[in-house]
Amino acid sequence: MKQRKTRSKRGAERPLRFYIASLGCPKNTVDSSGMAVLLQSAGYEFTLDSQEADLIIVNTCGFIELARQESLETLQDIALDLRPEQKLVAAGCWAQRDPEALLASVPELDAILGTRSWGDVVSVAERLLTLDKRTVLQWVEERLMMQPEEVGVPGYVISGRSAFLKIADGCSRGCAFCAIPNIKGPGVSRSMEAILADARQLQDLGVLEINLIAQDSTFYGHDLGLKDGLAQLLEKLVQVVPALPWIRIMYAFPGFITPRLIDTMAHYPQILPYIDIPLQHAHPDVLRRMYRPFDIDAVRQTVAHLRERLPGVALRTAFIVGFPGETDHEFRALMDFVEEMQFDRVGVFTYSHEQGTASEKFEDDVPSQVKAERYEALMLLQQPISKQLNFSLIGQRLPVLLEGSEEGLTVGRTYRDAPEIDGLVLISEAVTPHRMVTAEIVDATVYDLIARIVPES
Repeated sequence: MKQRKTRSKRGAERPLRFYIASLGCPKNTVDSSGMAVLLQSAGYEFTLDSQEADLIIVNTCGFIELARQESLETLQDIALDLRPEQKLVAAGCWAQRDPEALLASVPELDAILGTRSWGDVVSVAERLLTLDKRTVLQWVEERLMMQPEEVGVPGYVISGRSAFLKIADGCSRGCAFCAIPNIKGPGVSRSMEAILADARQLQDLGVLEINLIAQDSTFYGHDLGLKDGLAQLLEKLVQVVPALPWIRIMYAFPGFITPRLIDTMAHYPQILPYIDIPLQHAHPDVLRRMYRPFDIDAVRQTVAHLRERLPGVALRTAFIVGFPGETDHEFRALMDFVEEMQFDRVGVFTYSHEQGTASEKFEDDVPSQVKAERYEALMLLQQPISKQLNFSLIGQRLPVLLEGSEEGLTVGRTYRDAPEIDGLVLISEAVTPHRMVTAEIVDATVYDLIARIVPES
């Protein structure tokens, strides 16, 4: 590997350095990790300090307005202190979705690198860093999502003893409110061989938890001609990584959680009894307007089947309030459904028009104040449900993955808690983290559990 070098202000040679800020979902983080590997393989040196970097990349999220605002603020903050010789690149979803808006908002940008082209980061870097005069590069293509194996990098990112492993990207569902198909294109599955190879590496690196991620994990294999592709992948996965204790499924689409998938989860203890099913609403008429599966009785049957076959299963979901045309009656049906189903975790979002989506043609007729009130009402409804479910665990002994420890407190997670989005286990003593222990739950809050470590016998 030839190291890329430049000269410091004092004339001494030093390596060219890059910095990456990754925003948004774990899929973005995997892409950011892939870009870092490619740049390092090409001789660039990674730095955690943007001020030291010759090349600064912000991997943006463009999913909803709040995410775009965070991306914009990050870019503008960096641009304020940008030196003339530094190059600033906006990558990722927002860069793919609306490059002109980004360039208008951040005139200091030197390049736009779309989410479908992240594997071209070295070419972008070399063009920018060899130009004699400022030229803005737009590297946005409409091809299918680029897979990590196409450019020879892993399809995962590691955090402590946990990893996010990408199994597919893009989306073919076409929900009325969602811009992801416009940004990322149709769903594209990674090959099973590539995923299994990544999983072997993760096991060899001592990872204790693999979180399988995609825009829609239940889509996996559809484009490869596989029936029940996710179940098939899981059956192979447990054979390839027998020593890895936790495998978690994220982002399952309602209506596609098949009996075989549930049976596979029930058969293998490594596959955690946890599943995230973003339902988005519970009134059939709203779901029809959303272009979503609208058979609520089928949802009830799936949840009942999951709870029957997977005792103690943790169910996470998400809902949108204030979708165009949502009436008081329809919102009340959603509230009744949430109270009936007793989900472990519920995320709530208020609707906003997204450019280029099917629902943009609808009048955004639910007032902002009503959206806020419905958001608050649904969150308040769910809190005692989550609290009661947490309190029901008091006295149980559960495996806990310890993640960090300082100042007399250790934090970890049970199987019920996905990294970054769910609750924590709090232990009032400082112990060695990054390992699995058995802990007894002694108290609980709405979101977190209080526990003590059970001494090994």
